Amino acid sequence: MLPLSFDTLRAMVQLNEPATNRTKELPNASSKASILRMLWVIVKPFNYLETMHKRYGDFYLDVFSAFPPTLIISNPQAIEKVFTLSPELFLSGPANAILKPLLGATAILFQDGDRHTKKRKLLMPPFHGERMRAYGQMIREITLQVMAEPIKKGRFTARPVMQEISLGVILKAVFGLREGERYEKIRSTLIKYLDFFNVPLNATFLFFPSLQKDLGAWSPWGRFLRHQKTLYQLLDEEIQERREQQDFAGEDIMSLLLSARDEEGQGISDEELRDELLALLFAGHETTALALSWALYWIHYLPEVRDKLLTELSTLNIAEVDPSEIARLPYLSAVVAETLRLYPVALFTFSRVLQKPMELMGYQIPQGVGLAIPIYMTHQRPELYPEPKKFIPDRFLERQFSPYEYLPFGGGNRRCIGAAFALFEMKIVLATILTNYSLTLVDQRPVLPVRRGIVFAPAGGVRLKVKS
Repeated sequence: MLPLSFDTLRAMVQLNEPATNRTKELPNASSKASILRMLWVIVKPFNYLETMHKRYGDFYLDVFSAFPPTLIISNPQAIEKVFTLSPELFLSGPANAILKPLLGATAILFQDGDRHTKKRKLLMPPFHGERMRAYGQMIREITLQVMAEPIKKGRFTARPVMQEISLGVILKAVFGLREGERYEKIRSTLIKYLDFFNVPLNATFLFFPSLQKDLGAWSPWGRFLRHQKTLYQLLDEEIQERREQQDFAGEDIMSLLLSARDEEGQGISDEELRDELLALLFAGHETTALALSWALYWIHYLPEVRDKLLTELSTLNIAEVDPSEIARLPYLSAVVAETLRLYPVALFTFSRVLQKPMELMGYQIPQGVGLAIPIYMTHQRPELYPEPKKFIPDRFLERQFSPYEYLPFGGGNRRCIGAAFALFEMKIVLATILTNYSLTLVDQRPVLPVRRGIVFAPAGGVRLKVKS
């Protein structure tokens, strides 16, 4: 096997090319090009990924001080090896460190080893099995309630409306909040808290920790810290009140976590609970709303998809049927799967930073290198997905893809714990909208993804109108 030093990594290789092609240097390998490369990655990440993949296949990325040097891998065989690595061989917490200001240091994203394993066991039960049924009717009711006003107006932009739906679902399903003064305070503060990073300039604060300085209430970071302080205080008050009242009987996720115990009988601390709730909010609010916006775009952009979906939905009484039956509809599931394939909300899985050297596709990768999978490029491989730029839900009816070929929620022991909930929510919301309202796109122009903070949204938000 060939030793692979950091210098060799910087002149990255295509892992499955002949050895004679493995020493090609990247056009952005020199330090002089690092600023331009950094801007390229931030401003046009899809173009960057496609260009690098076309030139090198799997390649090396080292442009941000907040991230370790990272090997970008979209080869399914290599992905399988990465996803099945023993947790002892890598750390993911440090690779997620840029999100600490947003989520809090005790969240599961920043844990590794036994602590990570124990937390996953503690957090997983609310997102599976019978618990899911309890959320179905609530999701339908919130969808109809939120949609009432935009439908009355006759036209609307999907993204903010879907955000309102997903936020309502989270406040009730995750936090168990009832409408009232605290509900409105938490709701308005959460919106300000999350919207801060949806401004592209503000999002750069996460990538460059040196910019994270509190220069007063009018400075960007100072304003964010004050939103954070208010939000923490509101959540701490809610947690404390629940503990004092021993109010753990609800079906919401906060109640379930308040009563949860690990194998040693230990519960979760107030700080950990707050941080986990924020992580669930971050992972399940904006991401689900954007995925729903994309789905509504494709469904109404392609009449054949809409017609086929409506035909399938007509086989059930959506208003009364068990929500789990809706979630099992094959074509609806295929539409959701294809939506998450074509433009995944997150471009990458979280990086795994090697703690020991390892062999990968014939090379020895040194300790300290991150291994990251570009979800977008894996989903664009034509040998897996013929005509990958086209929206073709039927591909998910014709074959089953492995977790190393289709990975919108990451994979291995770092797969998103809320994946099942997100898919369930998307299907119930889409079924509710499509069976209650007849919509069409305001215009038929193709929509492309644009950066929205650290995730990616359909440009323009997808404008819809009620059919006359």
